[in-house]
Amino acid sequence: MIENPEKYIEHTNLKPGITHKDVEKLISEAEHYKFHGICIPPFWVKKAARDLQGSEVKLVTVIGFPFGYNMTETKERETELAIRDGADEIDLVWSLTAFKAEMIWPKIEIVKIAKVCHESEKILKVIIETPLLNELEIAEASKICVDAGADFVKTATGFNGPAKVSDVEIIKKSIPDHVEIKASAGIKTPEQFEAMIKAGATRIGTSSGVEIINNYQ
Repeated sequence: MIENPEKYIEHTNLKPGITHKDVEKLISEAEHYKFHGICIPPFWVKKAARDLQGSEVKLVTVIGFPFGYNMTETKERETELAIRDGADEIDLVWSLTAFKAEMIWPKIEIVKIAKVCHESEKILKVIIETPLLNELEIAEASKICVDAGADFVKTATGFNGPAKVSDVEIIKKSIPDHVEIKASAGIKTPEQFEAMIKAGATRIGTSSGVEIINNYQ
């Protein structure tokens, strides 16, 4: 059994049709269950920050979501605006297209976004999209994130398939202890949740947080 399982959960809703009522429900549930945070689209960050005033729930948003092939300058500006609007943590979809092209640019991009985040004392997680990587690529991508200053390596967006326990195990072996892991994409059951934590994840992104906690025994 994982002690205090709720503290690992980022209660997530990144659906295209998310409304203000969905954001309010997400916040209400996160506060009730004492989840670590909520993860929502950048458009709703300003509202959520107002609604979360005085709350211990952290506000997380995504940058370059879901494919990561935006220009770095666009991602930098997205990050600046998200932090201005009240985001506590940034989940950046890295430039998978540049990584696959064997360019150095993914590292440069992460360095730039990490600078924006850390100057404001915010957390940066980098989504490497493990479903589209082989084992060697997952290890290499994780090391790039570490070298570039990421605080977390995150598995996936969910748009290209689920994260696997083996993905987390590879990431864990590839990074130092001070860098953490967020497992996300397809984690819907207590069994999946527990397996990801035992593999090394310290944060779980899921839209099924309520169901996981209610059924966790």
